[in-house]
Amino acid sequence: MIRLLLFVVLVLALGFGFAWLADRPGDLSIVWQDRRIEMSLMTAVTVIVSLVAVIMISWWLIRTIILSPRTVARYFRANKRDRGYQALSTGLLAAGSGDAAMARKMNKRTKGLLKADQEPLIHLLDVQAALIEGRHEEARKLFEAMAEDPETKLLGLRGLYLEAQRQGADEAAQHYAETAADEAPHLPWAGAAALSYRTREGKWDEALKLLDRQRHAGTIAAADADRTKAVLLTARAREHVDSDPSGARDDALAALKLAPGFPPAAVIATKALLRQDNLSKAAKILQAAWKINPHPEIAEAYVHARIGDTSADRLKRAERLEKLKPLNPQSLDAVARAALEAHRFDLAREKAEASARLQPCEGIYLLLADIEEAETDDQGRVRHWLSQAVRAPRDPAWTADGYVSETWEPVSPVSGKLDAFEWKVPVEQLAGPSIDNQPPAEAFDRAMASLPPIARVAKAETASVSNGASETVAPVADPLVEATATAEKPAEVSPAAVKAKPAPVIDADVVPDSKPQPAPSSGAATRPAVNGNAEPKDKVAATAGAADPGPGKAEDDSAPKQPGKPVEAAKTDKAEMAANSGKASEAPVTTEADPEADAKAIEAAFLTHRPDDPGIDVNAEPEKPSGRFRLF
Repeated sequence: MIRLLLFVVLVLALGFGFAWLADRPGDLSIVWQDRRIEMSLMTAVTVIVSLVAVIMISWWLIRTIILSPRTVARYFRANKRDRGYQALSTGLLAAGSGDAAMARKMNKRTKGLLKADQEPLIHLLDVQAALIEGRHEEARKLFEAMAEDPETKLLGLRGLYLEAQRQGADEAAQHYAETAADEAPHLPWAGAAALSYRTREGKWDEALKLLDRQRHAGTIAAADADRTKAVLLTARAREHVDSDPSGARDDALAALKLAPGFPPAAVIATKALLRQDNLSKAAKILQAAWKINPHPEIAEAYVHARIGDTSADRLKRAERLEKLKPLNPQSLDAVARAALEAHRFDLAREKAEASARLQPCEGIYLLLADIEEAETDDQGRVRHWLSQAVRAPRDPAWTADGYVSETWEPVSPVSGKLDAFEWKVPVEQLAGPSIDNQPPAEAFDRAMASLPPIARVAKAETASVSNGASETVAPVADPLVEATATAEKPAEVSPAAVKAKPAPVIDADVVPDSKPQPAPSSGAATRPAVNGNAEPKDKVAATAGAADPGPGKAEDDSAPKQPGKPVEAAKTDKAEMAANSGKASEAPVTTEADPEADAKAIEAAFLTHRPDDPGIDVNAEPEKPSGRFRLF
């Protein structure tokens, strides 16, 4: 196009020149060797232009004839090179698609058309063909040869690195990656691999230097570089927090500047400052981090920052965190735990319920179980909260590649990746689609609605009687518990009292509904039996007559003899048994009974009211588990 434009401009210039001369006619006279030549100006100009054109055309013809052999050779050489590059391109495409036969065929054709020392891509095609066909040893030798050539050194190092990784040779892979990173820090794969190996070995200083080189080379974004540097500084600070608190403090503070609110950096900076007795600055750092990222580790470090504080002091510090971040589940959880430690059960329950309403999880339900056990010791309510904790979502934790750690780590122990740990809920077993899909507040409201009421059981008190014997009075709210306790402790009957007391009638099919009354200290047992479920008087009288053999029967030596209780107390105990069984007559009982029948009746009453498991003592206090509730 440019040449065409130049040609047009030249023609226009010649036309304009001839037109200008035609408008200005004149004669040209030349005297050369006594000869005079005269002609017009237009004729002279035409002759000169023609002569110049003839000279140029003649020179082009002569030059073409002289250079024709070289031109022909260059043409054939260019044609051969073009066909070689076409075969090389086809071979690389075949290798990329996995066509080993075509790649090998194009490799041979390329070597016949091109020289390997002039085109490095031939080595690459040769290596790719060997890898596709599974000739790894030959490919490794080719990569080593490429690593010796300055032009293909980086390509050979990458190939050797990949082969070492494939064979599991970590030391060799690390060597090749380190060499490539030193030669060209701008290579992303070399920098990332070298940084990963250095962080696995804990070489934080070398990792920071390599990161700075990569940042200056522009291979990593500024935000990613800041985050990675913050993680490396935090890891180095954690390693030297005991040996060098000043250095650890500087590293942790620098990490907080690069990544504000990073919980591990804030906690490590606090530890370093507390070792230097700088509590005020440590508290400011934790407060600033808490405003950005309310994390349980920050709350734990802030509440327990000062050694020797009372539980009330720790509660005040937790309430200060709540003021900094109100209506936050973590703030409410911190106050609830501190209040439980200070035995402020009402406040602990209020904050724990508020936190569970915002974000129900396993930990908050376990905390409610701890509060319930410490305040009411109601095992039914404790088990209720434990059952809610089992079904609730798990608490967040430091997780990386499916591995859950109790503390933050800079490198994943599974994959070796830097900054792999995240504070999130661990991966759980996959389940089917949820049917409820209720908001957190509704889920907690359902848990509160199913919470059983508080069951308070008064403990037994022992009082001494006038004759020196001990008498147990056990007021129990539950009638069933009272009846069981009475049946487990039969009254003691003296031989003298047996003669003055008739045998009560015992029926195992009738369950007493009335509540036992305390026995009088003295007097005859003349209390009537009151029972809504008792049978008619005639039937009761007939049954009593059949069971009573009469007063004239002699006393049997096999009857249990339990001295030590007055006669009046024994009579009263047997009258209460008759009232509870519902078979005694409403009229006062004044007749005396046979001692053998009386003893059998007492034994039958004890067996009738005995609970299913005689080894369980219903009056015993429940055993308190030691420590806090934990599911896992």
